[in-house]
Amino acid sequence: MSHNFGKTLLTVFTSVAALLLSSHLAFAADAIPVGGESYIKVIFAVGAMIGAGLAIGLGAIGAGAGIGNAANGACQAVGRNPGVQGKIMMVMLVGMAMAESIAIYALVISLILLYANPFKAFFLG
Repeated sequence: MSHNFGKTLLTVFTSVAALLLSSHLAFAADAIPVGGESYIKVIFAVGAMIGAGLAIGLGAIGAGAGIGNAANGACQAVGRNPGVQGKIMMVMLVGMAMAESIAIYALVISLILLYANPFKAFFLG
């Protein structure tokens, strides 16, 4: 068991090292032009990207926790009383849909931050 874990760990570390060593080729970008205004644009764009990533990441974690909690409760309820499986399944699916809507809202917020940012005119003029 520990031998397989060691092989898996070595494979993961080798893959990450190869990715990190070759990433500069894939993500090469032009140099930032000289001037103070361009740095503001870059900082604003990076901030929007970080905010969008946090929005969708935290929204997905919340939705996943909610869906998992709903499924856990439904499984326990059906295990205790199998006769009401239909009602429990209906309530569970509605609860899962409500939890999934949070992830969709987070996706909308992240897309707004990336493509239709309301603060773009304020920072970039």
